[in-house]
Amino acid sequence: MLRLEDVANVVLRVPSIIVLDLLYKCDIESFTYHLRARSEDMLFKYKYVLWNMYYLGHLVSAVVLFLPLGHIVQLYLHILTALLLYMGHQIAREYVLAEGQYEYERALFLDPLALNRFVTALTSQIIVTTLCAFLMRTRRVWLFSAHLLPLLARVCSVSRDTILTLTTVSMGITGAEVIVFLLMNLFVPYRLARAAYSEIVQVEVKILLIAFESLFAVPVLFSVFWFVLFGVQLVSKAGTSSAIQEGLLLYLLTSVSECCASPYSLLGLTFVVSYLALGLLNLCKFYLGGFTALQNHNVMHRGVTEGVTLLLLALQTGLLDMAALQRCFLLFIILFIVLTSTLQSMSEITEPIVLGLGASRNRSVWKHVRGLSMCVFLLLFPAFMAYKISQFFHMDFWLLILVSSCMLTSLQVMGTLLIYCLFMVEVWRSTALPGLDEVVYYVNGVCRVLEFAVALCVVAYGAWESLWGEWSWMGASVIIIHSYCNVWLRAQAGWKSFLLRQEAARKISSLPRASTQQLQDHGDVCAICFQDMTSAVITYCGHFFHGNCLRKWLYVQETCPMCHTSIKPPVSTPTAAAGDTRPTPAQPQPRPPQQEPVPEHVDTHHEEEQSFQGDGAHSPDKDIPRSKQQI
Repeated sequence: MLRLEDVANVVLRVPSIIVLDLLYKCDIESFTYHLRARSEDMLFKYKYVLWNMYYLGHLVSAVVLFLPLGHIVQLYLHILTALLLYMGHQIAREYVLAEGQYEYERALFLDPLALNRFVTALTSQIIVTTLCAFLMRTRRVWLFSAHLLPLLARVCSVSRDTILTLTTVSMGITGAEVIVFLLMNLFVPYRLARAAYSEIVQVEVKILLIAFESLFAVPVLFSVFWFVLFGVQLVSKAGTSSAIQEGLLLYLLTSVSECCASPYSLLGLTFVVSYLALGLLNLCKFYLGGFTALQNHNVMHRGVTEGVTLLLLALQTGLLDMAALQRCFLLFIILFIVLTSTLQSMSEITEPIVLGLGASRNRSVWKHVRGLSMCVFLLLFPAFMAYKISQFFHMDFWLLILVSSCMLTSLQVMGTLLIYCLFMVEVWRSTALPGLDEVVYYVNGVCRVLEFAVALCVVAYGAWESLWGEWSWMGASVIIIHSYCNVWLRAQAGWKSFLLRQEAARKISSLPRASTQQLQDHGDVCAICFQDMTSAVITYCGHFFHGNCLRKWLYVQETCPMCHTSIKPPVSTPTAAAGDTRPTPAQPQPRPPQQEPVPEHVDTHHEEEQSFQGDGAHSPDKDIPRSKQQI
């Protein structure tokens, strides 16, 4: 639950950012260029004063933004007190002018209208005076009662000219009090800056950054600031004819682009997009898995990627320096890219949940309906987006990148649905499908090949457009990055996966198969899947496993799951004697068939061939002696 202190910590700092935003948009050079004065010397003084006020406004706004909450509350209380004093002056002035128009100078109690005006003005002045004393936390109410002088003079039936003079005198007294107060607190900013400097010196930088973020709530602060700008923009354009002609979508997009004309508003939009992306991802998690799914705090699924993407694209394309129409067009493209990235994150969240429903044979129909409906949405909506944007714009390299991103998301979801269907077919048959892991591997392989082909087509089109069309450093850099991230890395990962599978298949084929009698004598389940073994392979250390289970294990590690002994086919020694046989490690359990004992004089140390693990190749190691293997 939000505390009042947290709300005040954000709300009271928003006006400072609004002032900074207005100062950034203010064209001070154009304003000083059109200044006119009697002489050149006076014109120089005017410009000097204006520029100093401009820089002073930045400085004061920045200082107020970084003030501690207690000091900023005191500042706002003083500002509110000054406004109340000005309101008291205006009440007294309006009363004196109304009395002058009524032209009644006799006793107040003889005229009900005059008495009513006097009571109203007196009540207002008492309320203003009491509020000022309350805000300043003082019992000296007379310090704020100077505006009561005209009312007291009217009670005494003083002339109208004297009352007008007393009104001016009361305003002068109030102004003198304000000046005295400012002089008494002239060195307060210096003391605050000195205290802040001493605190910064004593605290480490890392701790200070954490405290800064928690103290000022930067994302929430800039988000509230941006929503204030956006609300003002919507209200100001709501009644215009252009808002009706543009349509709702274009009206909202134009309003958003108008709120991105300064670095402060752009930063606010960045945090707003991050929060919106986080909300969509959390909504996706909640829809698929309920409240328990929200406990997954994946850093990549917190909306940071989408916000950073928007900020980098806006800075790279010069969004702030563009005209309103160009900024609206470019912002539409950037938001489309951000939405595509959000859909990609949603597919990454959906895939393990949907596959888990099929693999675990979950009987909840509602969970399956939610997972399938999310997959259908992620399959059709990106395709719809790609179709719509291709209708609005002419096909070029940048549009092809956007369309390819949508196609990649649809392809990934299609692969997830196919694998899910295979799992559900196995559940429907109530028996294991033969070679299911092979089919799943080929489905994943086909999807990866299609993704690679799409990325390769994008790179080829971009290279062709750069060579025969309009070439730019920006386009060339995008082609290089796209080639490395989406072509080279995909090809490298696919080739490593293929080599891993080939190496695992070769090792499995070299292992002996267990006979029916050996399986009966063994009488155990597979240590990997914990299922009964109707067929099995025997490792060189004498352990029994399902062939498919061991092959999946070998994708990650090349050692026995039980004793962590290296699994490799036997290698003959080139310099063995004529009577020597092929060496094999000693076995703690009964040896598999077709294995001969190893003579004691044969050297069992030899180089192990290089193989691939889950994250790539590793350096070859030496085999350890048989005694250490048994340990």
